[in-house]
Amino acid sequence: MHPNPVYRTETDAQNIAFAREQAFGMLAAGGADAPLISHIPFLLSEDGTLAEFHLVRSNPIAARIKTPRPARLAVQGPHSYMSPDWYEVPDQVPTWNYVAVHLVGEISLCPQDELHNLLDRQSTMFEDQLLPKPPWLTAKMTPDVMERMMRQIVPCKMQVTEIHGTWKLGQNKTDAVRLRAADHAEAYGMGGETRLLAALMKGAGT
Repeated sequence: MHPNPVYRTETDAQNIAFAREQAFGMLAAGGADAPLISHIPFLLSEDGTLAEFHLVRSNPIAARIKTPRPARLAVQGPHSYMSPDWYEVPDQVPTWNYVAVHLVGEISLCPQDELHNLLDRQSTMFEDQLLPKPPWLTAKMTPDVMERMMRQIVPCKMQVTEIHGTWKLGQNKTDAVRLRAADHAEAYGMGGETRLLAALMKGAGT
């Protein structure tokens, strides 16, 4: 997370909304030799105090959270290389613009009988984004197959105690310079993600 306070002015509400919309992040927890990392979809409560997710039972993180453990859930948004030429002013250097939100707290296992409800709520969230496609439901599964698959995963939660957001969008430049760079990023950038970043850059001064 970039320490410059100019990139860290978004409110907790903005950071929570971003993390809830992305709903996918990198979970990091302490390991014996190095941090353990898992890439996970998650649900985040409206107030940002509770993240819910599941892990494969054989995941090393799952084996370490029979008692609550500190962890960090890093949520990555659009990002892109920024060419110095795009600013159209002298003495600029290459950089990387991005949006990221980190949720910090304690992770723990939940009772296994909460798993089915969690899976239903997760699938509903993502299936709703595909409407008017008829939603997929766990009820479509053969019960024995569903039960067998659920035995391989465990429900988990994070009690979130800290939220940190970095929105590095060229706020250290003048509005005119930042907007020029956004236009160039939109025109010459690398795919749809860069266009999303350019849109955020254009709104960074408002």
